[in-house]
Amino acid sequence: MIAMAGFMSAIMAIVLLFMRRYYPPSIRGVGAWAAAPLLWLVSTVLFGARGLIPDWLSLVLANQLLVLGTVTYYMGTRSFMGQPAVWRPWNWLMVGTTLVFIVLTYWMPHYALRVGFFTVVMEVIYIAQMRFMLRHGGRNFPVRLVELVLALHVAVLAARLISIVTGNAGADLMEPSLFQTLYIGAYVITVLMLSIGAVLMATDRLRTELEHLATYDSLTNTLNRRALLQRCDEELERAQRYGNGPSIMMVDLDNFKAVNDTRGHQHGDAVLVHFAECTRQVLRRADRLGRYGGEEFLVLLPDADTAAAQGVAQRIHATLSAGHPLDCEVSIGLTSWTGPHETLDAMLSRADAALYRAKNEGRNRTCVA
Repeated sequence: MIAMAGFMSAIMAIVLLFMRRYYPPSIRGVGAWAAAPLLWLVSTVLFGARGLIPDWLSLVLANQLLVLGTVTYYMGTRSFMGQPAVWRPWNWLMVGTTLVFIVLTYWMPHYALRVGFFTVVMEVIYIAQMRFMLRHGGRNFPVRLVELVLALHVAVLAARLISIVTGNAGADLMEPSLFQTLYIGAYVITVLMLSIGAVLMATDRLRTELEHLATYDSLTNTLNRRALLQRCDEELERAQRYGNGPSIMMVDLDNFKAVNDTRGHQHGDAVLVHFAECTRQVLRRADRLGRYGGEEFLVLLPDADTAAAQGVAQRIHATLSAGHPLDCEVSIGLTSWTGPHETLDAMLSRADAALYRAKNEGRNRTCVA
């Protein structure tokens, strides 16, 4: 069973190492997740060589590598979830546990005390990670899977601790007793499931990032044209069923080419980002802002009539004239849903015509079609 745990650790370490190499750097923590099963692998090899190598390798170092691997997995989880990997308290824990293992191996040899102490240390680490994941991990399946594995292994460790207190610890790790078999079997499953959980969490994050890249404009973090038009189609379908259709605003930054020509494209990009941030501040949660092309944006306002949409347009003009160095002027063409016969092409055509009328009338204004 120990050999099986080592084999599983080796396989999962290879999988995670390849993931670390080919996944984007924005997915953090995969390196630590790959290092953890490698440490567990070395630990199981040392445990399995008990009697063939010195006790400081097969007992002290083997236990410490197991603890270190578990802490490393926890630090990987913290990094993955956007929190700092705080090593200092765990470094002190490693120093303290090393001293205790040395004492209980050489100066006060006591198998039950050593196993009991190790069990408590592992429970502390697992509970710390489980608590962290419950607070920061979200509710997706991979996270819940790891939380379940941690909870079950904490229960197994608690049962092992009870068996030690009641005098059923045994006399040696390799003793073929029921408690030893159950614990080592649980350890094998935990090593496998924690590694699988790491793979699933990283893969789920990659899927989310790819979906975001396929849906959002990389510069302004607004919806891209394809995604925005899809949202518009969905809103019109909803309006066909329930009425109360949307309004659409086509927004164009005035004289933006001159900004690029005189101030440079980097400054122009900063203006676009500033515009998107300011516009998002005045929109409702249900509203959608997307980059239609170049310096032209589209705003979808579900369940908004012309009067409500004009109010939004006024707020956009106001927030872009607050005196910020990146403030700009915009022309807005606005149109609203006219009934069940309405089509998206017709609405876009009217909004575009209203936009050009706003530009012809002097820019920095809203026209309604």
